[in-house]
Amino acid sequence: MATAGGYPDAMETASTPDTASPTSAPLIGWRLLALVYDFFPAFALWMLASAAFTVAFAALHPLRQNIAPFSPLQWLLWLVCWLLTGAYAIVSWRRGGRTLGMRPWRLRVAAADGSPAPWPMLARRYAVGTLSLAAAGIGFWWAWVDRDRLAWHDRLSGTRMVRDPRAR
Repeated sequence: MATAGGYPDAMETASTPDTASPTSAPLIGWRLLALVYDFFPAFALWMLASAAFTVAFAALHPLRQNIAPFSPLQWLLWLVCWLLTGAYAIVSWRRGGRTLGMRPWRLRVAAADGSPAPWPMLARRYAVGTLSLAAAGIGFWWAWVDRDRLAWHDRLSGTRMVRDPRAR
């Protein structure tokens, strides 16, 4: 049942937490907190990749020589870090709907109909989310003006982030 403004009644949306209505979409603050938390496992993966690259480089080059900035090898390292972070996010979203950073805030990624999102949707979500962050986060801030409170990566991938109700 809708109220005078055309928005769903609070009691109606409380009974269906898996819908992608504006009242079940998490606020931008919850998304940003999850991003901050997810930085730490991503950083650990980056350190492992960097260590592997450093060991391999040191085995093939003279001592005290570093990987040159902006060299093809440096770009390859950045690509590997991006792919590792994507694998972490996509596998986490597919297996349980959430990453480590999303768990404390009860956030979950789902398809628009509330079901678990398939791999291609999640890969698109990660790719568009990367572009959104690279564009000074404007795709995330877009959720403030979107009528359904969806960020660019939500809208373009057909996925939604929902906030689950508190367990009692």
